Amino acid sequence: MRAFVTAVAGLLLLAAAPASAKVPRDWLGVVADGPMTESPAAVAGEWALLGDSGAGHVRTSFYWPHAQPAGPATTDFAATDAVVLAAAREGLGVLPVVQGTPPWAGSRPTSPPPRADLDRYLKALVARYGPSGTLWSEHPQVSRHPIRHWQIWNEPNLTQYWSRQPFARSFVRMLHAARRALREADGGARVVLAGLPNRSWTALRSIYRAGGREAFDAVALHPYTGKPGHVVKLVRLARRQMARFRDARKPIWITELSWPATKGTRRRTGFETSNAGQAQRLRRALHLLAAERRELRIRRVYWYTWLSVEAGPNAFGWSGLRRVRDGRTVDAPALRVFKRTGRALRRG
Repeated sequence: MRAFVTAVAGLLLLAAAPASAKVPRDWLGVVADGPMTESPAAVAGEWALLGDSGAGHVRTSFYWPHAQPAGPATTDFAATDAVVLAAAREGLGVLPVVQGTPPWAGSRPTSPPPRADLDRYLKALVARYGPSGTLWSEHPQVSRHPIRHWQIWNEPNLTQYWSRQPFARSFVRMLHAARRALREADGGARVVLAGLPNRSWTALRSIYRAGGREAFDAVALHPYTGKPGHVVKLVRLARRQMARFRDARKPIWITELSWPATKGTRRRTGFETSNAGQAQRLRRALHLLAAERRELRIRRVYWYTWLSVEAGPNAFGWSGLRRVRDGRTVDAPALRVFKRTGRALRRG
């Protein structure tokens, strides 16, 4: 999730969002990972807080090796059931990130998966969480929030997520197969492209050149960069590639947006900031994206992440709107900004 994106020449600086900028209820979301998915029962109160934050959706990982560790004959839905039900109880939709190849299907989790095995897994997920999903019939007391959008993989232009590089040809083959499987199981299913970080516009161009235009229904970006204005510039660069390949009608989803508050620590990302800076950049970025939402067809924006642990070498432990610090869970200053900005944008 690291990025080194700096200023992009030739694009105009953007003004602050006008007061008239308005977004739909489900435009703003957050990522749920770490403690939120490792032990959902232990953090049950966090889901209520998340539901009250103004977020309309959560993005979370459906990690294939955990669901089918021993083979395709049996799928363990326990972990994903807990997350989907917790979100549904708060009226939140879920965007799953389907990723990871099980050891019985590939040499490593980042290997391109065999088509037949991936087909079976995706169809099992639709049968569990789709419009006629068994999860909903088994829990009639929970309002149905069937999953219709599926994000296939994460950041495949990075070796740590997709070991075969250059990635585009093998990834696009997998993506075509995944979309066919999902549409066979649910004719209304939609595929969100894996989030693209770093030089995202060149990665997107590679996907188009590899024949990927018909393999997804929405482009996804992870615009990690130092300045909020550059986030919108990266969206514009992606839009240029979409227009170049006659794909301009599709929406763009920003499935990760963050500035870790690690300034003054040894955790470096190239776009780290302070707690105050995180809050300021979050507010600025949301206003800028809302102002350009219609023109750039920005369908959804997810902050990374809801709950993180301030520990370890990963700077994203300081990215949570809520954080575990010395055994206590505290609000980051960005949480108040997230709530207030979301409310203001929905009012317009």
